[in-house]
Amino acid sequence: MAGILFAAGIYCLLRRNMTKIIIGIILLSQAANLLVFSMGGIIAHEPVFADSATKKVAEGHADPIPQALVLTAIVIGFGLMVFTITLLMRAHKVLQSDDVNEFNRTDALP
Repeated sequence: MAGILFAAGIYCLLRRNMTKIIIGIILLSQAANLLVFSMGGIIAHEPVFADSATKKVAEGHADPIPQALVLTAIVIGFGLMVFTITLLMRAHKVLQSDDVNEFNRTDALP
């Protein structure tokens, strides 16, 4: 699934339409999150804080480090998404187009 998301994200990044570029950025960030999360896996040993005499932990549990990294990446990805959507709205207001080639017209604007 992560490979499909990476491929779709790169395909969208190669388009000239700003909306598709933003969708590509979102797909790439979700693919990276899925890859990190899936690499965390299930570990079989008990966590550091568990005492085998008083607490019984389930046989397998998830590693919390990749989960924390993915949660942080989701928040950062959301901030990036909001920034790029705001940038797209401002560019569309000035240029009346979301084509990347139209950005060359901004060199002559005051």
